[in-house]
Amino acid sequence: MELTRETFARMIDHTLLKPDARRGDIRRLCAEAVAWGFGAVCVNPAYVPLAVRELVGSGVKVCTVIGFPLGATSITTKVAETEQAARDGAVEFDLVPHLGALKEGDATYLEDELRRVISAARSVAAGAVIKVILETALLTEEEKRFGCRLAVACGADFVKTSTGFGPGGATEADVRLLRAAVGDKLGVKAAGGIRDLATALRMIAAGANRIGTSSGVRLMQEWGEKGRCL
Repeated sequence: MELTRETFARMIDHTLLKPDARRGDIRRLCAEAVAWGFGAVCVNPAYVPLAVRELVGSGVKVCTVIGFPLGATSITTKVAETEQAARDGAVEFDLVPHLGALKEGDATYLEDELRRVISAARSVAAGAVIKVILETALLTEEEKRFGCRLAVACGADFVKTSTGFGPGGATEADVRLLRAAVGDKLGVKAAGGIRDLATALRMIAAGANRIGTSSGVRLMQEWGEKGRCL
């Protein structure tokens, strides 16, 4: 696969999820996404309307997070949060499932949760993209595979390695495991601790086709310095 500057930029979810982020920070994030040609910005739900206004007509998508970062809110709360974010204009949703239920192997609960959130997103935003965050640093290999099987069965679009708020971020080993578990049925988003171009490229080589990072500008600047085209 040839990876050009443009295709690489479109793989980036330019992210700002800090609890103290201000409106000016979100406006700057959106301006950077437009300037560098990123595929999406990822912001907390309260900032979805602002991001949508800032990005109108740009082609950059608005992604938000659901049940973030712990995944421990109720299904009803996650559904309501999803519906509101979709009404506000979000088209991509990074969902933290109930991680305790995942560790317990409670497929019944998790299938209900995933299906209801996915249905809520797509009932408002046609073609909505749902990424299931597995917070891999907290899970065993079998629990990660279990989460992948559920994501496939429930109709998600991606599995994702990390929130960036857990005990660890993306690793090449976890990206390879998730890619092997979902095959070509789902995308794989690597996120958490990706702060330089070399790390991002290793994640792509391991099987990621989306990169979540707050360091997107740095990655693109490094690309320009190296003149890369893979």
